Amino acid sequence: MRFILAAALLALVGQAAAASAQPAPQPPAKKGDAPPPQARIAQSGSLTPAAIADLKDPTGKTIGRAFFYEGPRGMLMRIEAGQLTAGWHGVHIHAKGLCEGPKFESAGGHYNPDGKSHGLLHPQGAEAGDLPSFFVEASGVGRTSLYTDLVSARGTGGRPALLDADGSSVVIHAGPDDQSTQPSGGSGDRVACGVIMPAPVAPAR
Repeated sequence: MRFILAAALLALVGQAAAASAQPAPQPPAKKGDAPPPQARIAQSGSLTPAAIADLKDPTGKTIGRAFFYEGPRGMLMRIEAGQLTAGWHGVHIHAKGLCEGPKFESAGGHYNPDGKSHGLLHPQGAEAGDLPSFFVEASGVGRTSLYTDLVSARGTGGRPALLDADGSSVVIHAGPDDQSTQPSGGSGDRVACGVIMPAPVAPAR
């Protein structure tokens, strides 16, 4: 009888130890929330960004991040943002590195050092800051990779530099960009803005 009781006791102890080893349950993510900045950095892969921009809504809350990767002939731009309305949104690089809500007028107009017309489809376009629109899912989260050969972080290849004296910013608009109508493709209000900054240098190992 003592052997049976001892075996039962050992089994209970083993079950308790196994239960304590299980990871604690995590609260579910809220609908439309973008992953935290450190998660987005991990998702950016092995590439090293030349610049980054934390995207903020009109209240100043950070809702996403943009990464800028320099290439010899152009720049790859990755965006991930949450808490946006579903559908297509225009996104542009603006002339000033200043994002003051709620309307983000402080960012100035589109980055356009060559005085072009707005729109990737305009006969007299495009402005250096023009980019394709990107799509936001019903969850409120949008992710995209965009490529442009019109700008550079620091002037690589003779392209206009985003990190110039007064800086620049990336702005997300409320609606899609038709890539032709002046001055911003009919894309509507500015709903998110991020100042483009040099990416932090990882410490040497």
